[in-house]
Amino acid sequence: MEDNVVFVGTKPVMNYCLAVVTQFNSGVDEVIIKARGKSIVRAVDTAELVTRQFLSNVVKKQVSISTDTVETDAGTTNVSAIEIILGH
Repeated sequence: MEDNVVFVGTKPVMNYCLAVVTQFNSGVDEVIIKARGKSIVRAVDTAELVTRQFLSNVVKKQVSISTDTVETDAGTTNVSAIEIILGH
């Protein structure tokens, strides 16, 4: 697994902002924010806060959306996914 990937879940947005800022402060050139389903909103909020409030020299390089097939107890279901790449 890559060290510069932040998986967004159900924690508060500031937790993920701190994780992204910490990655950039440790010297990486790019940080990838990934989320699925209802967490997509938190991922977008994280990217916006980091680029607007915390690190003005960081920009959104690429945003990718996709659909993942997930196995559940009720069978297979499709879940939306997003990947936001931030960098200098």
